[in-house]
Amino acid sequence: MTTTWRKSSRSGSGANNCVEVALNATTARVRDSKSPTSGELVFGATGFARFRAALNGR
Repeated sequence: MTTTWRKSSRSGSGANNCVEVALNATTARVRDSKSPTSGELVFGATGFARFRAALNGR
């Protein structure tokens, strides 16, 4: 199975603080686009929703 990574829309062009996310039915995986082999965070659906809310200050 191929993982499809998407760059964050908030990263902008030329930004040095970019993240990528890969979503499937049960998990969300997040990694640093500058260092994609250095590791990733893996969240379940609820955990990812809380992670996003924390980033948005909610």
